[in-house]
Amino acid sequence: MEVTHETLVEAAKTWGLFYLIGFSICVIVYAFWPANRERFDRAKRGILEEDDQPWT
Repeated sequence: MEVTHETLVEAAKTWGLFYLIGFSICVIVYAFWPANRERFDRAKRGILEEDDQPWT
């Protein structure tokens, strides 16, 4: 079996799509996993100091 450029391009497009879909699902599961909620809440609040208030 001879491997041509077209064969490699087709394989990369097909398996690359499946790879990106799988990776996206893993990222979404990680982001919404209940055990990570406290870590993300701390990161959300950690940007601002307690003294920071909006200008009025």
